Amino acid sequence: MAANIFQGIRIEKSAQKALIKYGNEPLRSFSESEDQSFQRLSYELAFSALKYQDILETILIDSCIFPSTTIPDHLSSLIIVMLYDFQDRKFQTRVLSDNEESISEVQEVENLLNSFKIKLAAALARCRIKHDALSIYHILPETVRKQELRASTLPLYAWINTCKISPEEVYNNLKRRGYNKVKSVLHIDDKVFAVDQHCYDVLIFPSHLKNDLINIDLFKDYKLIFQDKSRSLAVHSVKALLNMDDDILMVNTGSWHTVAHMSILTNNNTSKVFVCGVQSQAKDPDLKTLFTKMGCKNIEILRETFINIESKDHRLQKVKVILLLPRCSGLGVSNPVEFILNEHEDTEFLKDHSQGGISVDKLHILAQQQYEQLTHAMKFTKAQAVVYCTCSVCPEENEAVVKKALEFQDLGNKVQPYRLSPPVLPLCSLKEIQLSTDKFFRMEPSEITNGCFLSILTRERDPSETVSVKDVLARAAAKGLLDGIELGKSSKREKKKKKSKTSLTKAATSDNGIQMKIAEFLNRETKASANLSETVTKPSLPQKNTAQVGASSQTRKHKLAPHPAVPTFMKNTCPSRPRERQTHFIRPRPEDRMVALKPIEIILPPVFMPFSSPQGIRSRMPTQHLYCHWVAPKPLVPTCLPTPSLSRKGEKPKDDTRSSLLRPPRRWL
Repeated sequence: MAANIFQGIRIEKSAQKALIKYGNEPLRSFSESEDQSFQRLSYELAFSALKYQDILETILIDSCIFPSTTIPDHLSSLIIVMLYDFQDRKFQTRVLSDNEESISEVQEVENLLNSFKIKLAAALARCRIKHDALSIYHILPETVRKQELRASTLPLYAWINTCKISPEEVYNNLKRRGYNKVKSVLHIDDKVFAVDQHCYDVLIFPSHLKNDLINIDLFKDYKLIFQDKSRSLAVHSVKALLNMDDDILMVNTGSWHTVAHMSILTNNNTSKVFVCGVQSQAKDPDLKTLFTKMGCKNIEILRETFINIESKDHRLQKVKVILLLPRCSGLGVSNPVEFILNEHEDTEFLKDHSQGGISVDKLHILAQQQYEQLTHAMKFTKAQAVVYCTCSVCPEENEAVVKKALEFQDLGNKVQPYRLSPPVLPLCSLKEIQLSTDKFFRMEPSEITNGCFLSILTRERDPSETVSVKDVLARAAAKGLLDGIELGKSSKREKKKKKSKTSLTKAATSDNGIQMKIAEFLNRETKASANLSETVTKPSLPQKNTAQVGASSQTRKHKLAPHPAVPTFMKNTCPSRPRERQTHFIRPRPEDRMVALKPIEIILPPVFMPFSSPQGIRSRMPTQHLYCHWVAPKPLVPTCLPTPSLSRKGEKPKDDTRSSLLRPPRRWL
């Protein structure tokens, strides 16, 4: 079986570079076993021979097996596969088991390799020396070696069939079998399992437990199903976008387990899962049997390919979400053999992984196919979201395809355009948050998971289709979902909101009236003080009341200009302040908030009339002595405020008569 697989996926070379001729005749079909373990071993052997094809051909030429052998060309694939197995056994003779059937072609090739055993070992040693490698493994490209290393530690992922069993029952069943629940299964050799952080119904097992797990009843009865995590991520993303009655259209599903998982997640809804592209009717009985065993009841199969389905198909009028899993290079997959067996991918998938990359021409072909499918999915007018998921790490298949489809989408229809939406899956680490900053969900290949890419496109909300709360409640009442709840009475919360709004408006109007009254009062007081100052014949300075603090800024701004005949007083002890500080501050408040102000009582300082004699001033002198002197008055403009002049430092007063004027400290400054 491995020789047949290798014959179909081998790398063909030009006639000038071909060292060995493989022939065009098909190999004789040997009996194939339906055992999954036998199939896995056959694919792994063929894939290993494909990775070392150039080295094995060089060894056959260097050991002189070719062109001296008389074996026909169509058996060259069998020689390559058996040579890899022969060197992997250190050129030891294979021991046949009792149940193994002897095949003449296999026996003939095995006898040929045993006869050239020494020459083959010497040719392999020369090849290692030429490449300066410790083993044949180190001759491989670095990308292929890293891929093999990740595949050796990659855990197993299995989702729970909640139609047949609950997660708690699965946990208890596994614990009875000796499995312990842990947070991480990495680097643990015991029988353990963990729950995935992104998908609540996905369990993780160490890779070495595969043979033990497939033999327990949970897997035999389809209560647990092995599948790659990327498919579960896509299915859960669709589930997060669904409403109760929405249908789903799945494109290029690959494995039927993906369809079953989608069906089980929507089992409680009235949704239907449409699967397109199933052209072979011979698979129908097998599919129906599989879905019956798994408990799936809402799956409908469409014969047409996705591109041939019209966007206005009457069967798909309730489809709101389209899950697109296009064929991709799969360069994010660490174990391609396991992926092929589980997802039913083409064996050509192995050819690209054997070289650690993909050709540019093939990459462009895949990207064009993905773009055509994505643009066709965006033409379905009834659909509201498209989930695009690949197993590739190439930007040409991921971000470039999505951005190009969004840029060139058809805006002629009377529907809202698509836009890029953020992931609906939980971001469980800082690295995932950093990789999802541009609204794409990415997982890089690592020792715990394969790489994948996930993008969600949703239609912009039409403002004309916004539905009020009353309309929603009316629809619910029409369907009988409210069970006698009265809609006419408004809720207590709405009443409180209305009451708070009315109180705010009343408070705002009352606040404005108080402010106007205060302003009128200040203007009256200012005018009154100005009239009094004009009638006074004997000049003197007004005295401030030291007990009153917090005078209004309006009274300070409108100070009376003194008479030109009034002398100016100066203190010798300290310099005067150039300007009085404004004490009336207005605290800014946000415009969108209405704050109800309470009326307050403002007490203004009393206004003192000038004294008629200097004795009256002296009688009010404080205990502390302040030495002042008379300064000749300066001509002032009537509209300007008086500016006190400073005396020189150390200057003696010209007049011996010392007068004192009460100037209390300004406690409010």
